[in-house]
Amino acid sequence: MRKLSVLFLAVAFIVSSVASANTEPSKKVEENLNKEVSTLLKKPSFKIKKELKAYVTFTVNDLGEIVVLSVDSKSIVLKDFIKYRLNYRTVGTQFNLKSKTFKMPVRIVEE
Repeated sequence: MRKLSVLFLAVAFIVSSVASANTEPSKKVEENLNKEVSTLLKKPSFKIKKELKAYVTFTVNDLGEIVVLSVDSKSIVLKDFIKYRLNYRTVGTQFNLKSKTFKMPVRIVEE
């Protein structure tokens, strides 16, 4: 009986360790990151004549800074704007986001 309880305790410990080791960011973390990025991209410093679209691929480094990997857009001005506003800006979402790549659509319209 004692061996059975020790075995049960060991299995419970292993299962709880595996469950707590989940490193994937949750949807809530991704939503918070999305909100922070959209806040950083508000009020561009250039005139918008028509809607501008881009796809931004980025990651978050160990210091919690956004590192822009690529910006896919036809507008050079928009590419430079996004890189300037996002690259190496610290995000407040303090979760394990490293080694995860995010791809986010960006749409800028005239206000």
